[in-house]
Amino acid sequence: MSQAFLILVVFLSLSFVSRAQYDFFYFVLQWPGSYCDTSSSCCYPTYGKPPSDFGIHGLWPNNNDGSYPSNCDSSYPFDEYEIQDLLSSMDTNWPSLSCPSSDSTSFWSHEWSKHGTCAESVFNEHDYFQDALSLKGQVSILQCLNSAGNTFEIS
Repeated sequence: MSQAFLILVVFLSLSFVSRAQYDFFYFVLQWPGSYCDTSSSCCYPTYGKPPSDFGIHGLWPNNNDGSYPSNCDSSYPFDEYEIQDLLSSMDTNWPSLSCPSSDSTSFWSHEWSKHGTCAESVFNEHDYFQDALSLKGQVSILQCLNSAGNTFEIS
């Protein structure tokens, strides 16, 4: 595969959010098997191999013109304590595949700092991660693809 990893993007309209400095969100999922099948390789999280399923890569504010805000507010740094009740679900649904192996905290911190702080008018840190997890739980992309006759596994 020529891309670094397969990304599935779901567009989420935010027309109801008048305070937002962006037009919509990308809800980005990645396929671990594709990510790991690159020249840069991958490393499984320290807590084990992720499930054979699409994992969350991020929830990214974006604009209709293709631009996007990033790293918007450093006064709201990532605080793992804020998502303590989500950690088990985060481990399963939002694993880091970057090397060296980690517990995914640096990946989540990066996503919050780069994208989540730009959505501060809509989400606090807990809601940002909780809503991304909730979106993933609403539809099983893997199940839809398997039902259509495709088979996906992480090698």
